[in-house]
Amino acid sequence: MGGRLSKFTRRVYEAGKFGAVGAAAWVVDNGVFLLATQGPGQVMGAMPVRASIVAGLVATGFSYIGNRYWTFSGKRAKLPTKEVVAFVVANIVGIIITNACLYLSRWVFDFHGAGPDTIARNIGIVLGTIFRYLAYKFWVFNAKTTETP
Repeated sequence: MGGRLSKFTRRVYEAGKFGAVGAAAWVVDNGVFLLATQGPGQVMGAMPVRASIVAGLVATGFSYIGNRYWTFSGKRAKLPTKEVVAFVVANIVGIIITNACLYLSRWVFDFHGAGPDTIARNIGIVLGTIFRYLAYKFWVFNAKTTETP
């Protein structure tokens, strides 16, 4: 039973770290999106999906660093090329999930404005986060050998 508890505890700890990185990435993502669409000059105010893609890319960079060096630090590949490619692919899918929700909200259900855009994006972020966690755990950060710190 002790082995199971230890394994369970490790999974909970890992999920907690993933959640902390994700929460910080969520702040980055929404901050960049709102700044681009609602901030000074509303630079991308008329292009919410494009602004969301830019925000997602910025948050992806932040998330990679946090997850590689903290959440999944014991599962890093010695040579991160394959890991980076897998991470980028997983996040492109996550960005597509987020923006599909925004697109549906805007152009299928005809909801417009900062509130509906933010709600739609956050629904997509939650769905994309579930996908990302599974992808990171089983596909991206699954190396048996790790770097030496």
